[in-house]
Amino acid sequence: MSDSFESFSIHATTTSHAGRGLVARVFNSGFKEAHDTYNGLSIASDGRVYYVLCSTSIDFGGRVFRYDPRTDTLDCLGDLTEMCGEKDRRTVPQGKSHVLFYEYQGKLYFSTHAGYYNMVDGMERMATEVPPGYHPYPGGHLLAYDLKSGQCEDLGLAPDGEAVLAMGMDTRRGAIYGITWPVGIFFCFDVASGTWRNLGPVSGQGESGSGTTYRVLCRSIPIDPETGVAYFTNPEGDIFYYEPGADRVARLVGEDMRKDYFGRYVPHDSGCMGYHWRQVIWHPQEKVFYGVHGNSGYLFRFDPRQPRIDVLERLTSGPSRRSGMGDQFSYGYLGFTLGPDGRTLYYLTGGPVYEQGRRVAGLNKVAMGMAKGVENLHLVTYDIPDGIYKDHGPVFYPDGGHPTYVNSIAVAPDRTVYTLARVTENGHTRTDLVQIAPPELKGTA
Repeated sequence: MSDSFESFSIHATTTSHAGRGLVARVFNSGFKEAHDTYNGLSIASDGRVYYVLCSTSIDFGGRVFRYDPRTDTLDCLGDLTEMCGEKDRRTVPQGKSHVLFYEYQGKLYFSTHAGYYNMVDGMERMATEVPPGYHPYPGGHLLAYDLKSGQCEDLGLAPDGEAVLAMGMDTRRGAIYGITWPVGIFFCFDVASGTWRNLGPVSGQGESGSGTTYRVLCRSIPIDPETGVAYFTNPEGDIFYYEPGADRVARLVGEDMRKDYFGRYVPHDSGCMGYHWRQVIWHPQEKVFYGVHGNSGYLFRFDPRQPRIDVLERLTSGPSRRSGMGDQFSYGYLGFTLGPDGRTLYYLTGGPVYEQGRRVAGLNKVAMGMAKGVENLHLVTYDIPDGIYKDHGPVFYPDGGHPTYVNSIAVAPDRTVYTLARVTENGHTRTDLVQIAPPELKGTA
């Protein structure tokens, strides 16, 4: 643990808003400048919640935190830039980590991303213009945090000085797969040997392109633990896979994401994810994937051995389903996971806000992944064996506010839900850890 950070006890407000919806507990991690986090949240085998709060500053990086529900205490484990061995180098910091923590042989594996950008035509671009005395971004790192010793090991830099946007890990074989930003290079890293394999760009010019050369990149790389094969998509709706040890990625023949129910998309549109899946998880009992198409909110089941995709249910909030309108976050939502019972899917999604009986409309178009307008956060569950959908209602803070920019989720063994969201207190907005009490499911009290 870095000497500059301390652990502390937590004091939470207990005001009730019963009847309005779910009431979330808000934590204060002590990082006033914290910015939006995508993924960046997991529960490890030690029962603790590990999460990253991001930074857009040129002077300091994002920070890694740990919450222990047994003692109700928080620890800051360190600054991402320092963990990468780049303290005092005055390079663009390691401002973000937008991936889950993957546990393998007693360590948590994750990766880093830039947080300080140049804005060009309303788009975030890798910073080539930096203030005097600073240097460009050195590239994203793979990191391994030892759960027992508390030491963090730097495993090296991603290809071509790119940041790491998406990551998946085969925790049986010790293989890490990633997609970089902004170009979109697919890579693999073998933990045992420490070797990298660069498979090259997988989606045109990726998010470094402009106009018709722009391609939004996949945010979820699910792995079939039975075969070790990693999967990802492109905005055109093709599904690609990588077999361990291969010298290239291949396009899956016989199935794709181009479903009428998902909508119709232009591949170079920067304001949506196109036909990409948004978040995909492995179901160990059924040995299939479950995923969400972000822009439409449809839940699907993907059996890679057939191969076959079954569209199951529109997993959006009840108010969204009734309104028939798309939600406000232009990329869809990453807060999707399988619960500890192995049968319940949890999803944190948007819901329209109504004033005087009328839906509050947002912008028709945005230039990048962002919210088009105001919305509520809803917790939705789906019972897989019985096909039961349930919207547990909107989520509120004790002061009556509501979480926004939510793209993460972790569910504890007792079904407590954790996420990262924007919090406004005393006129200042930060991103922080939020806790939602266990929802009532089928067969629970």
